[in-house]
Amino acid sequence: MRRGIAATALVASLALAATACGGSDSGGNKSSGPVTITWWDTSNATNEAPTYKALVKEFEAANKGIKVNYVNVPFDQAQNKFDTAAGSKGAPDVLRSEVGWTPAFAKKGYFLPLDGTEALKDQGKFQSSLIKQAQYEGKTYGVPLVTDTLALVYNKALFKKAGITEAPKTWDELKADAAKIDSKAKVYGYWGSTQAYYAQTFLYGEGTDTVDAAAKKITVNSPEAQKAYGTWLSTFKGQGLHKADTTADAYAHIQDAFVSGKVASIIQGPWEITNFYKGSAFKDKSNLGIANIPAGSTGKGGAPTGGHNLSVYAGSDKAHQSAALKFVNFMTSAKSQTEIALKNSTLPTRDDAYTAEVKADPGIAGYQTVLPAAQPRPALPEYSSLWGPLDTELPKIAGGKESLDKGLSNAELAIAKLVPDFSK
Repeated sequence: MRRGIAATALVASLALAATACGGSDSGGNKSSGPVTITWWDTSNATNEAPTYKALVKEFEAANKGIKVNYVNVPFDQAQNKFDTAAGSKGAPDVLRSEVGWTPAFAKKGYFLPLDGTEALKDQGKFQSSLIKQAQYEGKTYGVPLVTDTLALVYNKALFKKAGITEAPKTWDELKADAAKIDSKAKVYGYWGSTQAYYAQTFLYGEGTDTVDAAAKKITVNSPEAQKAYGTWLSTFKGQGLHKADTTADAYAHIQDAFVSGKVASIIQGPWEITNFYKGSAFKDKSNLGIANIPAGSTGKGGAPTGGHNLSVYAGSDKAHQSAALKFVNFMTSAKSQTEIALKNSTLPTRDDAYTAEVKADPGIAGYQTVLPAAQPRPALPEYSSLWGPLDTELPKIAGGKESLDKGLSNAELAIAKLVPDFSK
């Protein structure tokens, strides 16, 4: 899951208007001339896109009959834009799809099943849980390109200054450490997020989720969830704990404070590794600590398994689908994933891409250790949309404008409209 991707709406809209025609600009099934496929890449335009553009050129050099029309689409706009484009038969041939979008678009028939195709030729090389997360009703609709999860990232020097020798294992330990850091290092010990995706970690710590997909039950307002969000709320008040930031720029505020050494720990994903290293606090990369999410009362922590798949548009003609499948296979190969990891500091999805050189990056090595605690999302097409109501209510709760009971009740009602066949 990517955030903080910057691009102007005007530039994005002009680019999409010019390129959202899928394969129609290349002459359909004509045998003469190259086939041109369009790829919508949703990676960070500054830190990640240059690597993908370079790989596109490598692919074109090795496949003279295929041209790739590369378009970088802001992540926070891509889901809706693709939904609109696919519905009108104007979608790109390949989409870098966030894992939560994959079952939703598969359900609508927008993605091509990839089982038995060239795109999935190396299926056995990928982490099995990531392949499973790319499936819907028994078919595979994406090839995992990068994976991620959340971790507690911390400033080792600030922890050491406060006399703390290891990362906290529970939320109570984290709050105690924050107070020590405030006293000894004179900076905040922890700054939490009000975004639902980040707060999801507290639900896992209490053994629950927003919904129980198997039982078709909404659990966001259950006793376990109330306890989880109560713990989440407690991390915004106390010595060394930064108050909740409910502004639109909260993500950037938290990130900037961490990389400049003004806060000792935050919850964050590996998509920010490159930006960590650009900060004054982590010029020495070894100062970056990465640990499992603190545990809740169940004794367990964890975070959602995130990442992105490459998916092929089902509405393209056979020539474009064939070219798209070849392109997906190239982009998800061990060679390409290794190159992506080395240049972008993102996590590969196949074991043979975790070379010694890749694991020499302390950020990648650190996040690899927390991946086993990541929890795959259920194959529920509506699952990612369930965070929407919480993104509305949680900032109100954290900002003191709404009680926890009222906010969770409101979220429960809104989620019930998204999954009307689920019971409360």
